[in-house]
Amino acid sequence: MIRIILADDHQMVLDGLARMLADEPDFSILATAKEGLEAVRLVEQFRPDLLIADLMMPGINGLEVTRRVQRTDPVKVIILSMHADESYVLEALRSGARGYVLKEDSRTSLIRAIREVMAGRRYLSAPLSERAIESYLNLHEPSADPYESLTAREREVFQLLAEGHGNKAIADRLSIGVRTVETHRANLMEKLNLHTPAEIIHFAYQRGILR
Repeated sequence: MIRIILADDHQMVLDGLARMLADEPDFSILATAKEGLEAVRLVEQFRPDLLIADLMMPGINGLEVTRRVQRTDPVKVIILSMHADESYVLEALRSGARGYVLKEDSRTSLIRAIREVMAGRRYLSAPLSERAIESYLNLHEPSADPYESLTAREREVFQLLAEGHGNKAIADRLSIGVRTVETHRANLMEKLNLHTPAEIIHFAYQRGILR
């Protein structure tokens, strides 16, 4: 039995995925999540074999979710996305995802992705597969992207700032002090060489953190 958790911020997508995958006799849907932090908590709680996560989610996105679950309790991850840009695919692979499936793909493609990933192989939607895997395998140097220098907490604060939340709202959301949020905000802005809220939002769009 392949034990699966689904994460997507649209309830209709979650319901559709759950119904679709439930038709496979060896698939078991353990739980669903509508935002990133909830997905991480559910992985820690249920210890699934596979997490299928939307690329874009509030709180923390699918890439950050992938990083978290790889560190705390390695679980295979497939990213679902509307974005066919190779940069998103490579970022997903760097984060530890084993599969990248476009939302426009067929039911058959997702089921094939699940079976390929559970067999220990990578799966990327065509026509991404050949060129993205080749690019990934040819990467010899670590990314110089300053975003990679952010801590997990700084990436949480960054996404919430980009979504328009103030320091107090972020503190409440993450159960930390306002001064701690201010410290993380100052640190991440220095690391990313950002100076204004508008620059944070622009960077987040460029990075694919915001739709």
